[in-house]
Amino acid sequence: MKTVRIILWIAIALLAGLLGWLTLEMTRTEDQLAEGPFGVPFTLVSQDGSPVTEKAFTGKPTALFFGFTHCPEVCPTTLFELDGWLARVDPDGSKMQAYFITVDPERDTPEILGAYVSNVSKRVTGISGPADKVMDMVKGFRVYARKVPVDESQPDGEYTMDHTASVFLLDGDGRFRGTIAYGENPDVAVKKLENLIKG
Repeated sequence: MKTVRIILWIAIALLAGLLGWLTLEMTRTEDQLAEGPFGVPFTLVSQDGSPVTEKAFTGKPTALFFGFTHCPEVCPTTLFELDGWLARVDPDGSKMQAYFITVDPERDTPEILGAYVSNVSKRVTGISGPADKVMDMVKGFRVYARKVPVDESQPDGEYTMDHTASVFLLDGDGRFRGTIAYGENPDVAVKKLENLIKG
């Protein structure tokens, strides 16, 4: 019985240590998000073919959405809603900017992405580029994206993308300030953008 108690105490001590370490790591991550620019350095291509780097996400508050042009519902809905929110909080486009970054660079060339985004919004800029560089950027911004075969028996055939559906909000220094969830109440989304602009 005494041995069982000792083993239990050791297990509790180990669990407490693990929880303490996880808390420390989470705190560090939150501090990093709050203190420095969000994401990683990158060089990609905007929808008009010009180079774009992480510096584009500074100077004024920024809304980022990661999606793809073959997306059946989430991406077109979010793009449409984002355009409407921007029109409400910043009608002349002087106070904030927005980007749509593809998570499917194999199909979404800058031209295709530009046509897709432009059909819905004149306020949002598409970003694409070489597949490896795009996916490095996506991972560096802590965005989940995974290719999912339409037919599991044909893994190299048609596919869709499973991905993070939130809009990321950055302040004028490129620091992470929150998200707008997919399906969020429109008034709450607008309030978040207004608060972002106010700083």
